[in-house]
Amino acid sequence: MLACWPTETRRSCSIERRVKERPAGAPAWVARGVVIARNSRLYATEPMCFGRRFTNSKTFAMSTPSVPPSPMPAGDDRTPATDDQKAIAVLSLEDRLQIFWEKNRTAIYAVVALVFLAILAKGGWEYLAEQRERGIQQAYAAATTPAQVKAFVAEHSDHPLAGVAQLRTADEAYADRRFAEAIAPYEAAAKVLETGALATRARLGLAMAKLQGGQAAEGEAALKALAEDANEIEAYRAEAAYHLASLAASKGNATDVQAFSDLLTKIDPESPWTQRVLQLRTSFPAASSAAPASGAADEGDAAPAIKLPSTK
Repeated sequence: MLACWPTETRRSCSIERRVKERPAGAPAWVARGVVIARNSRLYATEPMCFGRRFTNSKTFAMSTPSVPPSPMPAGDDRTPATDDQKAIAVLSLEDRLQIFWEKNRTAIYAVVALVFLAILAKGGWEYLAEQRERGIQQAYAAATTPAQVKAFVAEHSDHPLAGVAQLRTADEAYADRRFAEAIAPYEAAAKVLETGALATRARLGLAMAKLQGGQAAEGEAALKALAEDANEIEAYRAEAAYHLASLAASKGNATDVQAFSDLLTKIDPESPWTQRVLQLRTSFPAASSAAPASGAADEGDAAPAIKLPSTK
């Protein structure tokens, strides 16, 4: 791929006279009149002298033979890399990040906006829930009369404070010896509260209200279930066991008195109810006696009363 120009003189072929300035990177013997074509790796191997007949200023380039692409190896089903993929392979990390940002910035903005909106929505929902809860608590505190308590329960029937309000209503009815009227609010309180000390207390009150409100069999069964349930609060289990022992004493059933006394001692030997049941046993004959003492059932003429602590 060499091109030739006429020399300075027609007669002289001296290299010293023709070499004025050689191209950068060319060998020292390359004359000024010799031009190396672009992308060519061919150099003249010896000085060349051009005569008068070689005076054409046009350049001639050697044709480059086309190299056929190498065939894919047998069994290689990979897709050949495209020009874009080859170009990306040589890019730096910074350039790749820039290209990724240019292609996906709209989607990135959308995702960031959605996340921001979700955070705002969550915060707003929590704020509204907190305000609603505070309003319910204030309404419960303001309900001081039976009519106000009833209205509060009707408006917030599924809220735990509605269960507490039902428990207050049942306690008031039980304290006034309106046992039959106390059954429904005790049942509602136990259903709403479900678990916890107040829920166990509602179940104990329900059992006692049934026991003294004309449903003695159901009340006694409820007391037994409560006393024997290891998942319930021990203090209320102990109280239920004592009432069962007292009820057995009122019936003159020494065997049940002994059984429920032992159960109470097992539940909580340090409970005040344990001390009371021991006093009951000393005043009641042993189970092996042939006949009970005549005065053993003096306090059993009626079902034992229950004193529930205030919920206020």
